[in-house]
Amino acid sequence: MKKIIRLFIIVAFLSPFAVKAQFETFKDSVVQMFGVVMSADSLRGLPAVSIMVKGQNRGTISNDEGVFSIVVLKGDKVEFTSIGFKPRLVEIPLDLKGNQFSMIQLMVTDTVYLPATIIKQRPTREQFERDFVNTKVPFDEIEIARNNNSYAKRRLLMSSLPSDGKEASAQYMQQQSRKLYYSGQIAPQNIFNPFAWNEFIKAWKRGDYKKKS
Repeated sequence: MKKIIRLFIIVAFLSPFAVKAQFETFKDSVVQMFGVVMSADSLRGLPAVSIMVKGQNRGTISNDEGVFSIVVLKGDKVEFTSIGFKPRLVEIPLDLKGNQFSMIQLMVTDTVYLPATIIKQRPTREQFERDFVNTKVPFDEIEIARNNNSYAKRRLLMSSLPSDGKEASAQYMQQQSRKLYYSGQIAPQNIFNPFAWNEFIKAWKRGDYKKKS
């Protein structure tokens, strides 16, 4: 028991020194990186350049004059990216003396070659009608279009797909209107509504309630 108490006292005595040493090591590895991002051809400051620590979700952007400042660690790789310029990767030296790292990052213009674009004259109404009528549509695609436009398929899609903003708003307004219309009285039940029974019988004959394979 005495050995355990003695060991505990030694650990408690040495812990602050270990924590302090670890903090000093971490403090020495923290670097304030700052500088300016400029174009290589005109030496003008580039605004809104993305400056990210590679492999980590940390970064910043340059201001209107291209000036930036970010806290990194020694050994980190910092990537500079901007639309229209080639990306640049900078590594913070592990043997850096001190806790500041200033730099001027030059960005080289990135040339992108797009495929050739052929501009044609807009077809006339007669040309469009001629091409539309003579277009060959495969039979299977026509059959798919017919099935998608069938009443049963549209009812199935209406029940499975979520409502858009307009439909949801109309449904909510209809519910509120019905609630206010029958305020203070019992709303009629569809079980006694002959029109509802008529729609139910039609749906039954169409096979809307059959199990879909």
